[in-house]
Amino acid sequence: MAAPNEAGERRPFGRRLLTDPSRLFQHNAWDNVEWSEEQEASARSKVQENSSQLLPQDKQEEYEVNAKKYWDDFYKIHENGFFKDRHWLFTEFPELAPHRNSSQNGDSVHGFSNKEESKKEGLGSCEICHCSLETRTERQLNLIKSPPGGHTEELAAQKSSDGHYPGAAASYRILEVGCGAGNTVFPILQTNNDPGLFVYCCDFSTAAVDLVQNNAEYDSSRCFAFVHDLCNDQSPFPMPEESLDIVILIFVLSAILPDKMQCIVTRLSRLLKPGGMILLRDYGRYDLAQLRFKKGQCLSDNFYVRGDGTRVYFFTQDELDHLFTTAGLEKVQNLVDRRLQVNRGKQMTMYRVWIQCKYCKPSTLQP
Repeated sequence: MAAPNEAGERRPFGRRLLTDPSRLFQHNAWDNVEWSEEQEASARSKVQENSSQLLPQDKQEEYEVNAKKYWDDFYKIHENGFFKDRHWLFTEFPELAPHRNSSQNGDSVHGFSNKEESKKEGLGSCEICHCSLETRTERQLNLIKSPPGGHTEELAAQKSSDGHYPGAAASYRILEVGCGAGNTVFPILQTNNDPGLFVYCCDFSTAAVDLVQNNAEYDSSRCFAFVHDLCNDQSPFPMPEESLDIVILIFVLSAILPDKMQCIVTRLSRLLKPGGMILLRDYGRYDLAQLRFKKGQCLSDNFYVRGDGTRVYFFTQDELDHLFTTAGLEKVQNLVDRRLQVNRGKQMTMYRVWIQCKYCKPSTLQP
């Protein structure tokens, strides 16, 4: 696997290699860990075992119909104390940092430590325009005070006939899909001081969007949070097609019914400007979280339901490549991050498998 160039205090994944087994517990994680044939076979056997009994179709439909409720319940219970801020994003995805450029793919930002994406095993979830500050503030207060059930989704549909929309005056626009409590959005806003930056963020869960909007760091002059159902192709976006520089999918696509993934990726690709990019990080096949599922939690091949009703899929590189290239995007990066995490206190080892991708919209139409 080709590793990015190293710079700064935090190494991009692929650079901390365990060459001396006696040093196993000297660090919290090791990169590019080679799996033996026996380990691969054992993982395959565990997946065959835990997927040998699928949930009945009526139960599967129930999880699909009530997906929003399960995520709302999750964020109401955990609020914003569950996830850690993802400052590692600026190392792996320098496109999100200030002074980004196309040659930056291997560079890292100084001063951020590597943090686990989530404390939960198995998880992957404003305006710059010509209206007054008072008007913008009033709109946001109305959003927060409105009853749940799609109020921000309605505002997302409001694009004025003269072309004004949230973030219309920005020169660099980022959309995070599945923003959760804001653990990606707020590090971006805190770190990237580019005056031309505008960040959109959306989530299926009204509770999650409320957490973002009520966060003290939420700045409506640089950010717009809204409720959006990715699986509903009639659910509106607040920005027009070909207006975004970056779309972020961090442990989000895996939460969606596999049959709906292609339509979603294709629709998101239409929002990108020519030269714009989708950045993804998600669960890979045989990740520890997949191996921990018990029989009776499998919905379909490599797709499972957790105890709280939320769902997760475990990808291969080829599956993701097919999704993105079918949507007309070109591969910039598609890497497996096989990481050995270490609990030094308990002297335990945990094998994680994540996939990281960057796919770009061609600058010119292909013949």
